[in-house]
Amino acid sequence: MTCKRRSGILLHPTSLPGPGGTGSLGREAFEFVDFLARAGQSLWQVLPLGPTGHGSSPYSCYSAFAGNPLLIDLRGLAEDGDIAEGEIRGDFPAQTVDFPAMELYKTDLLKKGAASFFANASLERKREFWHFSDTTFWLHDYALFRALHDHFKGKSWREWPSAVALREPAALKEYSQKLGVRIGEQKYLQWQFFRQWRRLKEYANSSGVRIIGDAPIFVAYDSADVWCNRGMFHLDEKGVPTVVAGVPPDYFSKTGQLWGNPLYRWDRMAEDRFSWWIARIRNDLQLYDLVRIDHFRGFEAYWEVPAGEKTAVKGRWVKGPGDVLFEAIRLELGSIPIIAEDLGVITPEVEALRDRYALPGMKILQFAFGSGPANPYLPHNHVPHAVVYTGTHDNDTTVGWFSALSAKEKKTVLKYLGTSGDDIAWDLIRTAMGSVACMAVIPLQDVLALGGEARMNRPGTVGSNWGWRFAAGSLGDKHAERMRGLAEMYGRIPEK
Repeated sequence: MTCKRRSGILLHPTSLPGPGGTGSLGREAFEFVDFLARAGQSLWQVLPLGPTGHGSSPYSCYSAFAGNPLLIDLRGLAEDGDIAEGEIRGDFPAQTVDFPAMELYKTDLLKKGAASFFANASLERKREFWHFSDTTFWLHDYALFRALHDHFKGKSWREWPSAVALREPAALKEYSQKLGVRIGEQKYLQWQFFRQWRRLKEYANSSGVRIIGDAPIFVAYDSADVWCNRGMFHLDEKGVPTVVAGVPPDYFSKTGQLWGNPLYRWDRMAEDRFSWWIARIRNDLQLYDLVRIDHFRGFEAYWEVPAGEKTAVKGRWVKGPGDVLFEAIRLELGSIPIIAEDLGVITPEVEALRDRYALPGMKILQFAFGSGPANPYLPHNHVPHAVVYTGTHDNDTTVGWFSALSAKEKKTVLKYLGTSGDDIAWDLIRTAMGSVACMAVIPLQDVLALGGEARMNRPGTVGSNWGWRFAAGSLGDKHAERMRGLAEMYGRIPEK
């Protein structure tokens, strides 16, 4: 992958302002693209855009292919005539997402829009919908999965009646007929998501902004991916996982992180030349300009934990597919624009796999201080073929991170930066922009110099993550001018 010098901002669409209880793919997203262009930024990084499951985490989705209907802009549906403008509520919290309340309200309204579409839409619009339905290979299985999920009151697919849980053909036929209306709703929602996303991406690209997407290496157990492809995962004859994914003790947790995702049967995937993975990457490249693969090191070796363990401590490293997978992808898709999330326990073998395919890795400035001048995250150790961040969605904001350091740790940071620390977020932004790393990506919270209250995620915790939104009007010309100034100073505005 050729890596040109540029910079951008990390912001998930849910964090945008706007009505309906959560950020969306509507007006505020287009305005954010305008801000990026004014600020001299040519990258917009988002978190996974899939339909979120329990906990509202974008890293635990019902599908690796589908989009999240909760990101659909309701005003767009009103413009289409599928809902009334007056039904769009603006009384939700402005700076956080109340997920339960928002999901209940928005899901009901989206279903109402689907019913109106099927009853009243023009023939031209219906033809567009049917074309999408007929040409999207994963759509029916996903729509049936979601319809069944609702029919069985949100229970995991393993808790459904055995015949449909194990996908017996007669049961699939029966429920496809029985739940036809619900299946149609789900297909409509995917059609609306993808047409809205396509418009937004085209606008971003025409403004000189490229989208960086995010592809988690593992998928959720309660997903259409696992339900439709049980043989690709380490499951017993009843569909119960025998081993699950996680990471060993690390910076974020002394007991590791027990993610619980089912692990792939890489041997079986190799038998059909990794067709599922190739289809997934192809789908991602239609959504994004570049794709960050989360937990890239798992392709070289992954942490396998026996099912039933309470923590990730009692796991083991198991070899992943490595070159065999990436050669299959390259033969099918050519050179692909992938960023390797190479954080955590990284070995020479992981680095070699990354470098063989010329994939830029990641450098996190919040990890740079405290372990001496050889720390690979320190700017003087960066390499051009990399992406530098002040922090990621899993880190605290820079202001929150710095305020939590000890006096000794703060002194170390400030000595290296050569600043007073009075504007620590922008001190780190400037350091990132000045790095030799070809791409620099800054979380919007740091551009706004917000504290820990604006943190997006605390790994290993549930209940209060993913909800941050920035206030309407808080991002203005002063931020654009400051970011553009740094982009110009450090050569991060690409030639047109």
